[in-house]
Amino acid sequence: MSSAVFLDRDGVINEIVYFPETGVPDSPLNPRQFKLLPGAAEAIRTFNNLGLKVIVASNQPAIAKGKMTPELFKQIRRKMRTELEKKGARIDGEYYCLHHPQAKLAEYKVNCNCRKPKPGLMLRASEDFGLEPAQCYAIGDSLTDVEAGKAAGCMTFLIGNSKCDICKLIEKKNAKPDHIVSSLLHASKIIERMKNGNIP
Repeated sequence: MSSAVFLDRDGVINEIVYFPETGVPDSPLNPRQFKLLPGAAEAIRTFNNLGLKVIVASNQPAIAKGKMTPELFKQIRRKMRTELEKKGARIDGEYYCLHHPQAKLAEYKVNCNCRKPKPGLMLRASEDFGLEPAQCYAIGDSLTDVEAGKAAGCMTFLIGNSKCDICKLIEKKNAKPDHIVSSLLHASKIIERMKNGNIP
């Protein structure tokens, strides 16, 4: 069985976009807004070199909410792969949940098992790639990523600072990550040490 790193996308691989008209940070809605985070390509290259499959597993409800077209979504995905490839980094698979409980488009208003915190995306990828979830890592910037990773059976990494409000939520949701890290690059260094037998 192979091992993999499951990566959330926005806030992990690329920057979150601030929309001044709504005052809300959100996913990029067109390829111009898509920008890799510093160190993300280097981290993914590290995973590639360690022989780990790199799989994006991400909730992406913008189409369901009527904020974006499927074509723009495709263009963003293409830009992500192109920008990473320019830096010698490779994504092996992409799994997205396009559903949302308040979707404006009826076909996306589905009670699915793929929207995180449910583990459906990771379980489907594990089946497709012949992965052993217990040998995989799930890295995200929200507790829903941690919950999904734990439900799938992965080691979990939360990108962010351990603030008091997050700590309370971690306890309440029983979603304690195995590691809290400052960035994807930080997570890659820990995983590299683990894979080389130097447990941090």
